[in-house]
Amino acid sequence: MSEENKLPREKMQERGVEALNNEELLALVLGSGCSSCDVFQLSRNLSDYLATISEFPTMKDLLKVRGLGRAKASKVLACLELSSRYMLGARTISVTKPEDLESRLSYLKYENQEHMVLITLNSSNVVINVHELTTGLVNQTLVHPRETFIHAIGDRAVSVILVHNHPSGSSEPSMEDLHLTKTLCAAGKIVQIPVIDHLIISRRGLTSICRLYPELFEKFL
Repeated sequence: MSEENKLPREKMQERGVEALNNEELLALVLGSGCSSCDVFQLSRNLSDYLATISEFPTMKDLLKVRGLGRAKASKVLACLELSSRYMLGARTISVTKPEDLESRLSYLKYENQEHMVLITLNSSNVVINVHELTTGLVNQTLVHPRETFIHAIGDRAVSVILVHNHPSGSSEPSMEDLHLTKTLCAAGKIVQIPVIDHLIISRRGLTSICRLYPELFEKFL
């Protein structure tokens, strides 16, 4: 059976849960479809809707998704709440090196569009929150300093880390990545919330722009 035709459960058993994309994970959570669409179409509907909102969804939000009833919406809400408590509650993540974030961000490896994520940190370098800033095209995403630092200010963050994925599979920073890093580092200096790294994640692994170009971040040390 080709990789494209494997069911999410089979794919997870062979390659691990981190190999599943968002739609496949949602299909496992939903379990079945509805009278108007199968589980895969329903998971696509839900994934597309979740990508359009920036806050934690409510029951009212989820019931806007075509084919998603109250019972399935309850499953999704419970799953999201549990994962939020588990990842950012009882199991706090202390960041001493970029690799400390790799498991938390593994879902980005297999996304087909570029996502820009902001990680806010407290004074002990413990993760406060993870915010998805933008979802772009296949190979580009647009980020504005205003949207970036409004989350950091709201979280009362002491510093932040930027993360985005490369759907192409390359983990090397592009000139656009370096320009964006420079722009956001300058903005961070103004609001006194330094950008301490910008990570690129792909199927090949994790790259730290701070390791490659420390001069971009020196002003905050």
